[in-house]
Amino acid sequence: MIIPLPDLAATDALARRIATLLHPGDVVALSGGLGAGKTTLARAIIAALGYAGEVPSPSFAIIEVYDPPALRLRVVHADFYRLEDPEEVAELGLDDYRADAVLIAEWPEHAGGFAQEPACLSIRLEILENERVAIVEAGPDWLERRGWT
Repeated sequence: MIIPLPDLAATDALARRIATLLHPGDVVALSGGLGAGKTTLARAIIAALGYAGEVPSPSFAIIEVYDPPALRLRVVHADFYRLEDPEEVAELGLDDYRADAVLIAEWPEHAGGFAQEPACLSIRLEILENERVAIVEAGPDWLERRGWT
């Protein structure tokens, strides 16, 4: 599915759509080049879940965690850009962070990817024909959700 993102309002609308359907254990895997809008979309999803505070980019911390009641679900926002080997994910203790949480993963390919997980929503942000778009591939769990397709 290709979703046009001509402006911030369109990005916010996509984020709200995703946020309403999120469940613990889901992964939103955001890929695309530098400056493609991964962090912008991640921030919009976190805001759509009810978080009113500042959402820093986890580029240096690698992992930021947001807990209820500040938002509807526990969210782990990770930026794997600085990882040099997917095996470093184990050193971060990502599985412990993910327990009962939604994972929003920027640069998922640096962590070995998550597309094989049934609850993964993979979103690649690109510029096609001079327009920013989200190329979305939904895992089987997402395809079964009312309101997604």
